[in-house]
Amino acid sequence: MMVSNKILVVDDEPLVQELIRLYLEKEGFQVEKAWDGEEALAKLHTTNPDLIILDIMLPKMDGWAVCREIRKTSTVPIIMLTAKGEEFDRVLGLELGADDYVCKPFSPIELVARVKAVLRRTNLSGQENSKVLTYPGLTVNYDSHWVEVDGCKVALAPKEFELLWFLASHPGRVYSREQLLQHVWDYDYLGDPRTVDTHIKRLREKLEAGVKQRYIRTVWGLGYKFEVAE
Repeated sequence: MMVSNKILVVDDEPLVQELIRLYLEKEGFQVEKAWDGEEALAKLHTTNPDLIILDIMLPKMDGWAVCREIRKTSTVPIIMLTAKGEEFDRVLGLELGADDYVCKPFSPIELVARVKAVLRRTNLSGQENSKVLTYPGLTVNYDSHWVEVDGCKVALAPKEFELLWFLASHPGRVYSREQLLQHVWDYDYLGDPRTVDTHIKRLREKLEAGVKQRYIRTVWGLGYKFEVAE
């Protein structure tokens, strides 16, 4: 039987912390708590969580700064909580490497569903045989979740990797934003199609920095496709 996943919940509101803890533990998750940004970074290294639920408005260090610091050394999945629900907050969180976001006030049932969906996608690598995609200048290893561009490893957040793997597994095929949300973010993901644009932008910046090759192409009016130019 698999060991239950450990979730680090970072929020300075006791009632929110308790609500999340109750619903997560009911579903069999282990819960660790942090009350501010500095404690969150300390707990990241001492508890080694499988996923982090991170509030934006935190004492000492806000959620954006925490997310930025985490992404310097870790690809642990992050779901951000925002009280504002404004597009700027969502886009900024995704730009910094968050995998998903939930707006306050939120449904704890929906939050747990998001946690399960993110972990399900993250854990797929441990359930399948090793898979490697190789293209000119690019290697993508599904089993170990690493990417090499021109022989140099490139660090991708979990959702960025999943998006790249899906597109690279179907070269030449065009997918709309809605189809990518369905396949990569899961069929029940209630997200903004512009989330896809944000992740595509980050992927391009990381894969194409300093190289002439382009891998992800925009098909205007339709969506995106993976293509390696001859």
